[in-house]
Amino acid sequence: MLKKGDKVSVLDEAINGTVVSVKNNEVLIETEDGFMMTFFVNELIKIQDSGNLMNSIKRVDLDSVTKEKEEPKPRSFVKEKKDKRDIAAPEFDLHIEKLVPNKRGMSNYDILTLQTETAKRHIEFAIKNRIPKIVFIHGVGEGILKAELDFLLGRYEGIDFQDANYQKYGLGATEVYFRQKQ
Repeated sequence: MLKKGDKVSVLDEAINGTVVSVKNNEVLIETEDGFMMTFFVNELIKIQDSGNLMNSIKRVDLDSVTKEKEEPKPRSFVKEKKDKRDIAAPEFDLHIEKLVPNKRGMSNYDILTLQTETAKRHIEFAIKNRIPKIVFIHGVGEGILKAELDFLLGRYEGIDFQDANYQKYGLGATEVYFRQKQ
């Protein structure tokens, strides 16, 4: 709290002065130029004179400061705000080894057809059940499955898709977002 004789500085203005009187929330100050001005308490900040400042510096306990510097402080983690698109999404691996126990006897056409039909079933299920996002893991390879998946997704309205998180999936996955109608 401010009292008569305190040196103050006005916030947001280049005015310094000395407190003449304090009434309720208002403070009358005499500026360094000799003017009398009234401000609210929250517009002023008490300033120390340099002699008093030196005394407060000398009062610092060096032992506690060095001990504080030696102790490892616990790391603080800033929690990242999650975007609504960052919720855990179901992942579907379209690699043929994950879809059938044995691919022997299947032609490349049969494999690609099974993979796209599987993707189509998952898309239809997500739309029907209002799932906001899914991830298809297609791998890198020659890009044929990815191209077929992009073609399939382009045929639906209300669907956005993009490469999935590179750190998590590398180049071999696609995120699919379903715009929900109210």
